[in-house]
Amino acid sequence: MNKGKNCWWFIIAQGQILLQPQGELIPYGNLDDLPLTESIVKDRVHIGEYQSSPCYLINLKQPQDIGFGEYSELRALLGVVDDRLFDMAGRAFQLVLFYQTHQFCGQCGNKMHAIDWEVAMKCYHCQHRCYPRVSPCMIVSVRKGKKLLLALHRRHQKNNLQVFTTLAGFTEAGETLEHCVEREVFEEVGLKVKNIEYVASQPWPFPHSLMMGYVAEYQSGDINIDPKELVSAAWYDLDDLPNLPNEGTLARRLINCQIDKIC
Repeated sequence: MNKGKNCWWFIIAQGQILLQPQGELIPYGNLDDLPLTESIVKDRVHIGEYQSSPCYLINLKQPQDIGFGEYSELRALLGVVDDRLFDMAGRAFQLVLFYQTHQFCGQCGNKMHAIDWEVAMKCYHCQHRCYPRVSPCMIVSVRKGKKLLLALHRRHQKNNLQVFTTLAGFTEAGETLEHCVEREVFEEVGLKVKNIEYVASQPWPFPHSLMMGYVAEYQSGDINIDPKELVSAAWYDLDDLPNLPNEGTLARRLINCQIDKIC
């Protein structure tokens, strides 16, 4: 490795990432300038490039004081740094989880080994090979005339986060994303929707989802929530919207898309 080449360093320890207080927050620089010892960087993993500079993952067993920065939650970057940089940080977290949960073969139980030419783990006893898990799911914003459907999810209620947001759910085997939209909306709020339109996708590393975002229109039915999933759901006028998801999230982008369509 060229010690004078500037790189992005994604240093993760026990579910937290090392951030700098300035710039892009993710440490950036070369080994001649940054206080990164050989013992810290020797097991680095190349995970891609950002702005034409290499990105490296360093997974520490526990947080270490390496001379700069503080450890923080991944969500601290959401909506603060460039989307591509957040996605790369999310990739780093997903790879840490992958390596931690694939140390032994799920087929024969023998030790798994990292492959150095691709991101994968291989069992040389039975030749079974594993790649990082990606769980496809859909997220959808529904409108009815000039009103938006917003729901308070139980996971937000538990954390005392009164955030009213869109509906979402994982795709089942043999199901298209559009069918997933129809099924999840009906299961969670008892409504049928139409004019399902794809908007955008977003990797969501909590822990390994890939969200496909849609907007749709109300077709029929009355709101009847699934109490296991939701605390409440209702139609809201644009001038009376509750607390919404943060900017930078796909949920907020879909809501903004619906607002633009209404206006």
